[in-house]
Formats: sequence, C-alpha cells, structure tokens
Amino acid sequence: MKEGKERENRARAMIPTFRFPSAPACLPVGRLCFSLSFGGMLNDRVSYSMSTKYLQVLVKKFSALLSYIVTAIIFCGKIAAQQSAEEVAKKLANPVAGMISVPFQNNTDYGIGDAKGTRNTMNLQPVVPIKLSKKLNVITRYIIPIVTQYHISSTDDKQNGLGDAVISAFFSPSNSKFIWGVGPVFLVPIATDDLLGTKKFGIGPTAVALKQTGPWTFGMLFNQIWSIAGDDTRSDVNQLFLQPFITHNWKSGAGVGLSAEITQNWETGTTVAYIIPTASGVTKLGKQTISLAIGPRFSLAPNDLQADWGWRAAVTFVFPKN
Repeated sequence: MKEGKERENRARAMIPTFRFPSAPACLPVGRLCFSLSFGGMLNDRVSYSMSTKYLQVLVKKFSALLSYIVTAIIFCGKIAAQQSAEEVAKKLANPVAGMISVPFQNNTDYGIGDAKGTRNTMNLQPVVPIKLSKKLNVITRYIIPIVTQYHISSTDDKQNGLGDAVISAFFSPSNSKFIWGVGPVFLVPIATDDLLGTKKFGIGPTAVALKQTGPWTFGMLFNQIWSIAGDDTRSDVNQLFLQPFITHNWKSGAGVGLSAEITQNWETGTTVAYIIPTASGVTKLGKQTISLAIGPRFSLAPNDLQADWGWRAAVTFVFPKN
C-alpha cells in the first residue's frame, strides 16, 4: 500500500502547469499547416497498463485537441508584416498578448527521488488568441507534455508517453495600462501511463497580472486545480501553481529573465519549487525569425519528489496578427 501511494504521489507531481514560454520567435509567412505524429512513442518497448479500447479513446481525444489547435491557427487570418526583434521579444514576455505562438519547451531534470532518477519533458504549448470584441480578447493556452523518465519510482523502471494536458483561457481587456487576464483552467487526463498522469478531470481558476515599463516586464501567474471526476481509485487533485517573473529585453531582441515555479500539492502537503534564470535572443533561420532561450533550473524546496537540478531549452514560433 505504501509503495503504491508513493507511486501515485509521483504521478500527481507530474501534472503540467501553465508556464508562459521564455523563448519568443516570429515566422513571416501567410499560412501555417503542419501535422504531428506520436506513433513512434507507441511501440512495443513501452508497456501500458490501460486496455486497448481505453488507449484508442485517449488517442481520439488527443487527436481532436490537436485538430482544434491546428485549425484555429490556420484560419486566424493573414500574418502581419514582420515586426522588430524587440517587439517580438516584448510581446512574448506578455502571457496574454494577442498573438499566436507555438512554443516547444524542453525540461530535463536530474537526481529525482531516492533512486536519483532522470526525467525529460517536451511541452508543446500552443497559444491561440480569439478576439471577442474591440475591448475583450480570450487567450487560449495548451500544455501537452511528452515525457520520458527513468528510475523515478524504482531503480529499474522506465516510462515514456503523454502526460495529462492542461488548457487555460484568459479573458483580457484589449486596451489597459495594467495588463491582466482571468479565466478557467482545465486538467484533461490524456496520459498514456499511470505514472505520467492522474486519471482525473480537473478545473479551477487561473489569472495573470503584469506591468511593462520600457524594457522591463514583471508580473505573476497562478492557477488552482481541483479534480471533479475520474478514476475513483486514484487520489483527488488539489494543486496550486505560482509563477512570479521578470524580464529585460534590449532593442536587438536579446533578453534575460528570472522566474520561479512553485507547485503546492494540498493533498500530500508537498511543495516543488524551482528558480529559473534564462537568456534569450531573436535570430533568423533562413527567412524564419526565431528566438531561442536556455537556462538552468535550481531547486528551492528539496523533497523526495523533486530533482536536484535541471535545465530548460525552448524555441517558439510566433505568428503576429494584423
């Protein structure tokens, strides 16, 4: 029983929480169309505890979610003329900017738990703004984690697959000196392994507030998720996430930032916290303008679920609207 509870606690610690991307980028093209395939993950080397029927349902749900995101991006309209590197960097520092972006954020952590395990998480984090009126926008944000981890629950185990998805929607005024947004956040159980998810549907509030003054951006993002349905044999989800942040951008598009990511699990009374300094820069790859970011992840509150240290690297494709 004790071992099973510890495994479940580690799974609950894997709930993805929205982290606004630290790597801005801009792509000056008219339309975007792409497809993603995760077939390589679903191979014979990975053992799943769920039935084939349940897996098919999850794949259909995940495919529908991706289809919605891609469709929203394709039909968002013509892309505006290329913006300056400084403008792109400043807009990406604002989590509720009315601009389409598709971040790919990779986090690698070492020394997790008593077995000193390793976890790599690639987060696909599309951001799709929707204009409701001249005065109000809704910014939809998604986190779809692809996880590979070793020796997390024991010294001879491995998990590989999708984690649970988190979807946020921020209702934000179009013209406001003080930038803010509020709305709902949803936890969607699409994990392909028991140790990578919670098997719970969750909902709660999310909010962000920030100020941009000259080259500086500083603010705070939070969400709180409670489970409302799901597998009765799994523990409930009751989790708070806080992210204070500050960034400085230069006219060249280069920037430095500092953020903290604090996750409080109220069910288990555990806290996982990191401080993450990053350096970023806007550059070009052919005709495509991109911004890359990299930085270490330092532990602030060590416990048996937290990594000793880690690092983050990210690239974001941005599609400014007219």
